[in-house]
Order: sequence, then structure tokens, then C-alpha cells
Amino acid sequence: MNFTGTAPVIDATGIHAPTYAYLLDWLKGKYREIYGNDIYLEADSQDGQWLAILASAINDANSAAVAVFNAFSPATAQGASLSSNVKINGLIRRTPSNSTVDVKLTGQAGITITNGVVRDSGNNRWALPGTVVIGTTGEVTVTATCQTAGSVLALPGEVSQIATPTRGWQTVSNLTAAAPGRPVETDAELRNRQANSVALPSLTVLDGIAGAISALPGVSRYRPYENDTKVTDANGIPGNSISLVVEGGDVTEIARTIALKKTPGAGTYGTTTEKIADKYGILHPISFFRPVDVVVFVKVELKALAGYSSSVASKIKMQVAQYIDALDIGETVYLARLYLPANLAGDPEGETFDIVSLTIGKSASSLAADNLVIAFNEAASSDIANVDVEVVT
Repeated sequence: MNFTGTAPVIDATGIHAPTYAYLLDWLKGKYREIYGNDIYLEADSQDGQWLAILASAINDANSAAVAVFNAFSPATAQGASLSSNVKINGLIRRTPSNSTVDVKLTGQAGITITNGVVRDSGNNRWALPGTVVIGTTGEVTVTATCQTAGSVLALPGEVSQIATPTRGWQTVSNLTAAAPGRPVETDAELRNRQANSVALPSLTVLDGIAGAISALPGVSRYRPYENDTKVTDANGIPGNSISLVVEGGDVTEIARTIALKKTPGAGTYGTTTEKIADKYGILHPISFFRPVDVVVFVKVELKALAGYSSSVASKIKMQVAQYIDALDIGETVYLARLYLPANLAGDPEGETFDIVSLTIGKSASSLAADNLVIAFNEAASSDIANVDVEVVT
């Protein structure tokens, strides 16, 4: 970009501002036009320092102008301005949330549970919706919210205690793991959700459903699938059906959103089923999946070079675990791609070791140097405790 003055320039590619070095040279040039080319304006002179102050002030003003310009687009806005921008799409930045878990309640048909609370094996309390009515089949599935904020985990079967006994309420259990709570939504996550939300009025119905699901409170990850053939596909989805895998969010709201957005006659497929009434009062079973958590174990054997220490091993564990946790629902764990985080790409400490072998598996006893296939309704996860780094000679 060629500048002729000190002001920012807006063109077809956006806004551009001159650098501090350019501004300082421009001011020195104008100064010499007035006082002559022989005037001394280096950093150790009074005049040079004064021009540096002016250049810094202009640079700060230009930076503010660039920030204001970028604040009008969700693609470039940051912080409060991004939060304000996405309101036009009906979105708000997600605040820190509590963990949620789908629980199945059984008891006498028609019994109403008011302000019910259940407990898990760790004595964490989970609140049910304000009013829950056990259906005619003697059971109902609802979403319970942990009363402790943050990432509280509960594995399948751990939420099994009734904390507020109610006449006619007999058992509680969770068939799937809890969706952990999350911190405040980052700018990158909010931009991605805004981009998905504009798919609501799209020509593709599946994109519209996915966009509506992404806007629901508590939904952290999701993935839609469609089988538009007449036969069951490789994932087991029946013909002329859709299937959504959704992590987090209220089970009833998810089912209601799918029922509202899907086309008439299209079937839904999944292990979590809710009956949603249409405007005529007719109940329709709406099914979807909660992602099955697949814990990935990793073993890295390496040869230590100059500068290697135990802190490097800890960094390798963290980078590998974070990479696996960031994978999408149904995404295969490719062995070759794990070498990038395992080698600490871009980190100088990556030069202190050489990887001899890298193996992965679904248990510590089934490690292999091969890709780990994840089913369409599964999600890979890992932790530094699941990553073993061993120095070999």
C-alpha cells in the first residue's frame, strides 16, 4: 500500500493504516522541508524525540480508526463490538455455563415432580426442570443441570440418586455422559456460531436445522447427517431420514427445534427420543444422538536430544490432548496428523527430541500405529493422563 499522507486508506480490500516507521519518516521529511536537509533529527535529539511523540500519537489515532472500522463486521470485530454485532442475528455471547446431563426418570404414570434434584456418585447435585410429568409409559427423559458451575463430569450410570424424594418417583439414571460446562465464549467461537446462524433461511433444510441447533443455549458441538436414499446407509441411518448428534443443550428444546425445522414426512434417527406436539396437538417422536465419548490413548516414544527435559514431555502431552479434544464429532483420529502437535510445531523445544514411534488406541493395551476410526455419533477426547511420553535409547 502506497500512502501519500498520515491518514488510513479504505479500498476494496478493507482499511489500511501507515506504520509508525512510515509516519516518523513522513514527519521528518516535512520537517526538513521547513528547516533544511541538514537538520539533525535522530532519536538522541530534542527535535527527533518530539517528532517521535507526534508519530506515536498519529499511529494511536489511526489504530483507533482501524478498530472502529473493523468493529462493524462480525468477521473482524472483537470483544464488546462483536457481542453487539451478532445481536442482529438474534445471538448473544454465551456466559459461563453449568454441566448438563440427560436423565431418565421412572415412576407412576402421571406423577408430577416439582423442583426435583438428583445426585451423582460424587455427591454433585443436578436440578431437574421446574415441573416434570412422568409419561403414560412410566418414564420420561429430561435434561438436568448441575448446581455447581463449571466443568462437572458424570459418566453413564453415575447420576442414580434421588435427592428430593417424591411420591411415585422411583428411579433416575443417565444413559449418556454429562456435557461439561464451559467458560465464557471466545471471539472465534462466537464468529463461528454467527456464521452458522445465517444458514437458518438457507435453501438447504439441513443447514437451517443445524443453524437453529447451534443457536440453542448450552449446545457446544453438533453434527448433522442426512440419508436422502430409500435404503439404510453405512451409518445405520434409515432411508429418507435425518440424524443430528448434539452435545449439550436441553433435550426438549433440541427435539422441538428439529420438529419445527424439518420437512414434513422426514424421519429422525437417534437414541434420544422426545415426543413433541405439533400445533394440532399430535405427538411426534423426534430422535437424535448425544455423542458417545471415546477416550483416546496415545504413546509417544522419543529420543532425547540436547536441551530435552521433563517439562518438554509435559508440553507434548498437553499439545496432543488439546489437538484430540478439538476434533469434530465423528472425525477420525489420523495418526499422521498427530505428529504435528507431538513434534511441538513452531516451538523451539521441538528441536530437543526426535520421535521414534507414535501409537494410538481406545485403551492403553490396544495401541497401534494406525488411524483410529470414530463412529458418526462418537467424539474423540483425551487428557494428559491418557498420553504417555517415553524416552528410549
